[in-house]
Amino acid sequence: MKVNAVFEGGGVKAIGLVGAVRAAEQYGFQFHQVAGTSSGSMVAAFLAAGYCAEEMKTMILQTPFISFLKRSWLSNVKVVGPLTRLLIKKGLYSGERLEYWVYQMLLRKGIRTFGDLQPGQLRIIASDISQGKLLVLPDDIAQYGIDPKKLLICKAVRMSTSIPYFFDPVILRKSVASKSRESTFARQFIYIVDGGILSNFPMWIFDKEESAAAIPTLGFQLVGKSPNHPREISGPLTMFQALFSTMMEAHDERYIEEHNRFRTIKIPTVGVHTTQFDIDEKTSLKLFDSGKKAAEQFFKKWSMQYYIDQYNQYFQGRFRNPPA
Repeated sequence: MKVNAVFEGGGVKAIGLVGAVRAAEQYGFQFHQVAGTSSGSMVAAFLAAGYCAEEMKTMILQTPFISFLKRSWLSNVKVVGPLTRLLIKKGLYSGERLEYWVYQMLLRKGIRTFGDLQPGQLRIIASDISQGKLLVLPDDIAQYGIDPKKLLICKAVRMSTSIPYFFDPVILRKSVASKSRESTFARQFIYIVDGGILSNFPMWIFDKEESAAAIPTLGFQLVGKSPNHPREISGPLTMFQALFSTMMEAHDERYIEEHNRFRTIKIPTVGVHTTQFDIDEKTSLKLFDSGKKAAEQFFKKWSMQYYIDQYNQYFQGRFRNPPA
């Protein structure tokens, strides 16, 4: 059966999403259109490119996430260095290594740009903090004079995963048509960061489709409080890590709207923090198993008829012709 899927962001906890994908595959589900925010956008991108869960699991386990935290010489200067880099670059780390890794992984499947995929097959959420609006990529990139089909998927993923102040924002320059004569040089640039600021779990994204119930939408959400262990803060770097982890993990405890409960797989995060980039293989495997078990429990109780009934109840008028 074909399904659409929405993946919530959660930093290094993304392997939990992959575990749930594995269970979906075992139950015979095929992914039609996918969407995601932050690390959920990576899972969505890899699925759209043709990766299966086992391949993604291997990729993640073989990649030390700590390698994504590229430190410049400036960052190594105690106290002053990280603060100076924040002032200049607006982030502690560049994000370039993460982007290049995603590029390499997608290229293995012959995928580079959104034009290499089917229209609407992949959608990624990012946040334009210069203009205070949510972006659904690739379509919304046209606002900046960029052809959506030519947008690199790895660039969109980087936009969506740029946790504010942790990774550098992605900076775009306004198109000539959108510039005003009164605009200063600084105002010609747009700063794009993590989509989780505005929509970390965009379950709404496929509801406008005419086939929204004919092709079910399933949400993959990371939930559960992290252990209440105090984080050691010894300087600017550890302070920002604690700040960002706390900020992003607030999403994990958000109330799931009633109309989304019937289509949301809730994946316990086994105490892993969003920015725990030094996560070890044992913990990663524990997260994978957590996602797999959560999805198995969900699918044991799931049926298309139940989905249709719930969809009709909460989305009256959107679904006219239920399948036989």
